[in-house]
Amino acid sequence: MNDFITMDQINNAVKEIQNRTQRKPKVGLILGSGLGDLANSISQPDFIDYKDIPGWPVSTIPGHKGRLVIGELESTPVLIMQGRAHYYEGYSISEIGFPIRVMKQLGIDTLIVTNAAGGINPEFKPGDVMVINDHISLMAMGGENPLRGPNLEAFGPRFPDMSRCYSPELINRIKTVYVASKIDFHSGVYVCLAGPSFETPADLRFLRLIGADAVGMSTVPEVIVAIHSGMQVLGFSGISNKANLDSSTITTHEEVLQAGKDIAPKLETLIRGLLATF
Repeated sequence: MNDFITMDQINNAVKEIQNRTQRKPKVGLILGSGLGDLANSISQPDFIDYKDIPGWPVSTIPGHKGRLVIGELESTPVLIMQGRAHYYEGYSISEIGFPIRVMKQLGIDTLIVTNAAGGINPEFKPGDVMVINDHISLMAMGGENPLRGPNLEAFGPRFPDMSRCYSPELINRIKTVYVASKIDFHSGVYVCLAGPSFETPADLRFLRLIGADAVGMSTVPEVIVAIHSGMQVLGFSGISNKANLDSSTITTHEEVLQAGKDIAPKLETLIRGLLATF
C-alpha cells in the first residue's frame, strides 16, 4: 500500500468483504490485546481473515487473532475486529486507519474501540474498565496523523473538529449500563504512544502531569479517522496494570494478556448492555 490510501483501495476491500458475507453491520467493534474472546459470543458468525482482505493490515502480535467476525450481538448487526494492527509493527499511520474507512463504506456509523492500557491514574487498579472521555494524541501532534495526505472528501472535511471525539450520548448510555451491572464506573483521558517499548517512570510522570489517566499504543489513530468519517465513537480502556512510576515493577505483554482474561467478562457485559439500547 502507498503511504496515502485511496478510494480504490478502500472499495476493493469493501467488495471482498461483501463477497464473503450477506450481513449488513451497523456497529463496528475493535477488540484490543487479550480482549478478543468477546467475539465468541456471536452465534453463526461469518469469519474473514485479515490476510484475505486487500490492503488490510495484518496483526503480528500475540493476543490478536487477526480476523473479522460478522454477525449479531444483542440483535444488533456488528462487525468485530478480533485484534488490530499497530503503528509499531511497521505499518504507515494511514494503514492503521484503513479498516475504519472500510467500515464506513460498509455502512457502519458507530464505532466501539477497546484497548488494554496501563493505569496512570493512581485510583485505577488492574481489572478496571475506563470509559475514554478524551484523548491525547502525541503521535499526531508530532506529525503522524492518519489524516495526513490528500483529503478524502467523500468521508469528511480537510480540518475536522476533534472537540467531541467520544460521543456524550453514548457515554451517558454506558453510565446507566455500569450502574445496572454493578460495575465500578471510571472515566478518563487515554494517551496513545507509538510503542513498542513500555514507558519509563519519567515518561509516565510526564504523562500524568499533562492529564493522562491511561496509556497505550493504539486506538487514537482509529478514532481520528472515525470522527473524520462522521461516525460516533465510544471507547474503553481495560486497565491491565498499574503504571510503573517509580521503577518498582516490570511491565510485560504477558501481564497485559492475563489481565485481559479478567477484563473481558466486564467488557462483554458493558458492550452487550449498550448494544441492547440500539
